[in-house]
Amino acid sequence: MKERYDVIIVGCGPAGIFTALELTEYGGLDILMLDRGLDIDRRVCPASRGLECTMTCNPCSILYGWGGAGAFSDGKLHISTEVGGWLSEYIDKSTLAELAEKVDGIYLKFGAPDKLYGTDLDTIEELSRKAAFAGLTLIPVKLRHMGTEKCLEVLRNMYTYLKGRVNIATGLEVKHILVDGGRVAGVSTGESKIYGRYVVLAPGRSGSEWLVSEARRLGLNMTSNPVDLGVRVEVPAAIMEELTDILYEPKFVYYSKQFDDKTRMFCVCPYGRVITERYEDIITVNGESYFDDKTRNTNFAILVSTMFTEPFKEPIAYGKYIARLANIISGGVIVQRLGDLRRGRRSTPERISRSIVEPTLRSATPGDLSYVLPYRYLTDIVEMLDALDRVAPGIASDHTLLYGVEVKFYSSRLKLSKELETEIRNLYAVGDGAGVTRSLMQASISGIIAARSILRKEGYSLNHPQNV
Repeated sequence: MKERYDVIIVGCGPAGIFTALELTEYGGLDILMLDRGLDIDRRVCPASRGLECTMTCNPCSILYGWGGAGAFSDGKLHISTEVGGWLSEYIDKSTLAELAEKVDGIYLKFGAPDKLYGTDLDTIEELSRKAAFAGLTLIPVKLRHMGTEKCLEVLRNMYTYLKGRVNIATGLEVKHILVDGGRVAGVSTGESKIYGRYVVLAPGRSGSEWLVSEARRLGLNMTSNPVDLGVRVEVPAAIMEELTDILYEPKFVYYSKQFDDKTRMFCVCPYGRVITERYEDIITVNGESYFDDKTRNTNFAILVSTMFTEPFKEPIAYGKYIARLANIISGGVIVQRLGDLRRGRRSTPERISRSIVEPTLRSATPGDLSYVLPYRYLTDIVEMLDALDRVAPGIASDHTLLYGVEVKFYSSRLKLSKELETEIRNLYAVGDGAGVTRSLMQASISGIIAARSILRKEGYSLNHPQNV
């Protein structure tokens, strides 16, 4: 590895990868990609198959490494301007739509499946009417589902393509951003300094806390995004087939009656598994679904969005605090039957064994989520489950399993230009970790936005790529 590069990309998730893909279309720039995690084929985690998280991987293979946290997701590409982040605040929706089509085409080029969900408009209209009567809003979205195994294959193909065009260094943690006279100068790994004329920060959700710390050290302005906290819900797949066969990932939004809180269905994994994630010293819950290897269950998150006001400035710390409570009580993840939660009692192994839903996360500990999540959040979640039951009867069954907690750490946003440049010249922040996106699609788009800004500064004509 050299001491100087034209562009340094910190983070090898979708935002970082698409920054590199866009830059290499034009050639001529010396690019370094860094990630504290491992190469894609060296990322191995027992929790990805429902086993217990050992808390011994440093860093966590689910969250860090080539492909980012999305590598072990079920690879959903939302071809829409309405979901997945806040990029419409930086670019107009027509440009965002064009970039979504470009990104989708790139994923197809690297091996994503051809099948597209959400195209049966008549059926979707009928589902929207049904949802409205239940007090829900259905957000129609065209979606391409890769599946966890296909997502890994696509990421391997991208790695193979890029490794001959850029320098890739995994297993190397960036400690600090170097700045000289209001302009970015490079990065420090603690042991050495690497200099670059441009730096693109793409640390992902797992690196959001580090980015906030560096932003404070450098005196950058930030605002808080909503805090998203909730549970992972698991039901028999048959209950949701009417929705998942047409939409694959139905996106419903609900405003609770008691508190008027925005509550949403997120990350639906048809025929999938519930898995764990580790953020430093805490364990949270997530979901995945494979393209071919299916289970009898479907899982999804219900998240409550809360926008705190001054003097609250620690959304990430708040999310970690709630997750840590679950870990203290259970040693990891809590699982509870919805019927037990309604009756104010903890679930026991015996009660779980009598459930018609067999838990796919076998390491979860039966317990009581009311000792972890605030009453307000639990009320919102149960209200939304009851509303969803009117659209897909059986979702609010006593046997439905709730795993806790699920939390999304994209809760602080740097002050950025329309091209995602920070207040420090030539320093960019992209993806979920920068608080501007919360999806695979928009994270990928954000990398292209930053890359195009760099290319324009370097005098490239964006209408004439050299390597397509």
